[in-house]
Amino acid sequence: MNSNRRTFVIQSVVGAGVFASASLAQAQTALVETDAQATALGYKADATKADKVKYPKYAAGQQCGNCALYQGKAGAASGPCPLFAGKQVAAKGWCSAWAKKA
Repeated sequence: MNSNRRTFVIQSVVGAGVFASASLAQAQTALVETDAQATALGYKADATKADKVKYPKYAAGQQCGNCALYQGKAGAASGPCPLFAGKQVAAKGWCSAWAKKA
């Protein structure tokens, strides 16, 4: 019985490590401006470079970091956004789906 318990514990630890590594690797993928979804929404990693003619809704000060959709921690350089699953958006970035936080 000790052998089975030992095997179970070792497999559990290895499995948890693999899962954690996979999650970390996925979370660290940065969104690139050439991504199809990013292009469709006019995403720019630097909000000041947003196309103001194509996206007249853009206003100075709008950034992913102060968008209602942004799920990163305050002060972080990047964080997740549900519009770009599995990718990190720049906190200083912008896209046409920007929405004011309530």
